[in-house]
Amino acid sequence: MRHAIVITILSLLAGTAQAQNDPLRSTVHNYIRNYQLAGYQPRDAMLLDSVRADDQQHEVRIYANEPFCSQPFTPESVKRIYAEIQRRLPAPYNTYHLAIFNKKGMLIEDLIPNIYRTSGQDKSRVWGKTDYAGLPWVENTSKPYKVTAGLQRRHLFIWPSHGRYYKNGGWQWQRPYLFCTTEDLFTQSFVYPFLFPMLENAGAIVDCPRERDYQTHEVVIDNDTQANGQGIYAEVTQQDATWTSSADSTGFAAPRYLLNDDSRPFASGTYRMAPAVSRRAKLATASWTPNIPESGRYAVYVSYASRPNSVPDAHYTVLHKGGRTTFVVNQQMGGGTWLYLGTFEFDKGSNMEGRVVLSNQSDFRGIVTADGVRFGGGVGQTERGTAGTSGLPRYLEAARYYAQWAGIPDTLVNTENGANDYNDDLRVRSNMLNYLSRGSVFNPGRDGQHVPFELALALHSDAGARTDGSIYGALSISTTQDGNGSMSYPTGLSRQASSDFAQMLLTGLTDDLSRSFCTNWTRREHWDRNYAETRMPDVPSAILEMMSHQNFADMKFGHDPLFKFTLARSVYKSILRFVNFEHGIKDYAVQPLPPHAFAATFTADGKSVRLTWQATRDTLETTATPNGFVLYTRVGDEDFDNGLALGNVNEYTLPISPGRMYAFKIAATNAGGQSFPSEVLTIYKSTNEQAPQVLLVDVEAETK
Repeated sequence: MRHAIVITILSLLAGTAQAQNDPLRSTVHNYIRNYQLAGYQPRDAMLLDSVRADDQQHEVRIYANEPFCSQPFTPESVKRIYAEIQRRLPAPYNTYHLAIFNKKGMLIEDLIPNIYRTSGQDKSRVWGKTDYAGLPWVENTSKPYKVTAGLQRRHLFIWPSHGRYYKNGGWQWQRPYLFCTTEDLFTQSFVYPFLFPMLENAGAIVDCPRERDYQTHEVVIDNDTQANGQGIYAEVTQQDATWTSSADSTGFAAPRYLLNDDSRPFASGTYRMAPAVSRRAKLATASWTPNIPESGRYAVYVSYASRPNSVPDAHYTVLHKGGRTTFVVNQQMGGGTWLYLGTFEFDKGSNMEGRVVLSNQSDFRGIVTADGVRFGGGVGQTERGTAGTSGLPRYLEAARYYAQWAGIPDTLVNTENGANDYNDDLRVRSNMLNYLSRGSVFNPGRDGQHVPFELALALHSDAGARTDGSIYGALSISTTQDGNGSMSYPTGLSRQASSDFAQMLLTGLTDDLSRSFCTNWTRREHWDRNYAETRMPDVPSAILEMMSHQNFADMKFGHDPLFKFTLARSVYKSILRFVNFEHGIKDYAVQPLPPHAFAATFTADGKSVRLTWQATRDTLETTATPNGFVLYTRVGDEDFDNGLALGNVNEYTLPISPGRMYAFKIAATNAGGQSFPSEVLTIYKSTNEQAPQVLLVDVEAETK
């Protein structure tokens, strides 16, 4: 060790002496070493790697280290850097052509994301004519608004980091406890309640390799397991439409025991199919009626088989406490896995107003298929070694276990043959994406499920602390060369598209957080490094290290719901901009902010209620102005309905009945989608005219 230290010191001294004795190297070394950019704080010092002068070509080639080349380059900053170095160079080099490269040999001007360039855009980084024009994987047709300038029909694959996993004979978190949380829990609190709804409100179809539902109960019903007490699967046939199973029917069957490495839930049963018809009456139907163990909110997932003659518009209806919500599912893709429809309120027990119904109605020739339906996220049911199950809700477990439950082939889940669940978990996130998307226009190939995912994102929090009490900040990662040395995706799209996406995420996040919270949210590096979550996906991908879970200055913000909302909104906006830019779409809109000043008053005759509200101005986004509002109503012990579009108004009056409890919430809409809803207002008119007035405050917060 002593010899190594001596050699290192001598090398540094030699390098310093060389710089001092070489005016060219000394000039460039001093410039980069002293270079500063407001708000940018890389972990390591910015340094010169090497400089070479070619007297014959009259060119100076500068190679800078990663911290220097990870800064947010713009056309203006690149021009300034070149000019400042050129002015400082000694003669005759100040007349030579200057070129600055990163460690991979890319010019710094080529590191500018396409979207920020004023000229010279790299066409290899955009999809161009590559696009998906068919029906989406799933669409909620009960929504009272249409998204025309958002993320409509775009398919995204997004996940929060880590999760509970099995190692050395026991279950444990993948990251340590810090500041009342662990990263395995912390990143979910941004993704599930905030980012996913924002993207879906913008029209996107979002899938995840981890369970997204917080509900710890789970009810699973399918055509193969009728006697498990969880519910009833039933069929209605018509003379020209009978439900049947083919000889090669392989589908889902609810497991009788805990899952292990030999369990294949989606290869253990059969599925049913019926010929599609175009009429709207006398339809063949399949229904799944759950026996709900406890009243509450349950995510609803459906599964089916994708066959060569499957229709792209299978019609599902979810009957729940808020009414009926209809969906169109494209069964030509995504067969043999769970497809999330939405989260709904259900009563305890079993009744005909709490179920899922599939009909054979279609505008296309072909067949409709039916398999399992799942209500709720449930608890982990994967048994590992002698440790049994995790004993925790499934949403807290790592992707490795959910992917098996979701029908992903064993070779993509159990990559270490049961020996290393950590490595399995890292790989399965991308493996699941590639398996589901392969065969689509964005990931051509065979043996996939044809879902047109075009973007992947992993959201993490980082380790690291600063001793001066400042914010540690955000970091982004992409991988521009895959494991085989390729610099492009299967479509031919340059992997530099991922670098553009990752840098946009970082720029948007640091700008929005700094402006919204009157602070300087630190921008760290954008790394082009070899990480599984960005190396393995077959479509553009990024890792966003949002903040440090180890740094107190970061975590002072991290547990604030408003901060989570703002950070998630920044990520949503970067996705919106990147996806639209990649397809050459310039006219897009950011969904509005929730309305404010929501108020309810009785009319003079006491027979109606007048609701008023105000649009919320977004000072960061000029396109986020609402041009309409949607009113959601709950009556008695029902749930909120599917909403009523009101147009661009600021008040609405509706009749009420004495003796019934009403609850209202309002959301803003524009071409980019729907905002989060306002707070909930509750109204009750007594049947007794002499009854005293009662003020109810935060009823929703107290009852949820």
